[in-house]
Amino acid sequence: MTSTATPVDGRVIGLAHYAGRAVLESVLARYGITFAQSVALRLVAAAGHPVGRPELVGHVTGSLKITGADASIAVDGLVGSALLAPHEPSAVRITEAGRAAQEGITAETGAVSARIYAGIPAVDLAVAGRVLALVTERADAELAAPADGAG
Repeated sequence: MTSTATPVDGRVIGLAHYAGRAVLESVLARYGITFAQSVALRLVAAAGHPVGRPELVGHVTGSLKITGADASIAVDGLVGSALLAPHEPSAVRITEAGRAAQEGITAETGAVSARIYAGIPAVDLAVAGRVLALVTERADAELAAPADGAG
């Protein structure tokens, strides 16, 4: 475990993100779903009711900063693998297989997360959470600003 303070910058945040994502993707691979699909599946599972496809695609697009086409491909993949099912008029609902997959993913990643975060003081996690939320907010603002930087 690193005991010296490392200044936080984009590289440090990125390394932590990709390390965590690699762990998550190793779990997701056992369920045959991609990272983008996991974001969509989690939203529908948490909703507890059918979710409009445009809303779901918008959520995945906004969360992952990917195109709407790529988000649609992720949702289509979940429908194709019967983890989500069409629900009229233009929504999707989670299937029993989808719920089982989401519950398994949640249980497995919860156990891994507990090991990863073990021993980190709650106050440090709270500070990190606030800093990362602010970085996300500012990065989102940069993405929304005009391309010429005048925003």
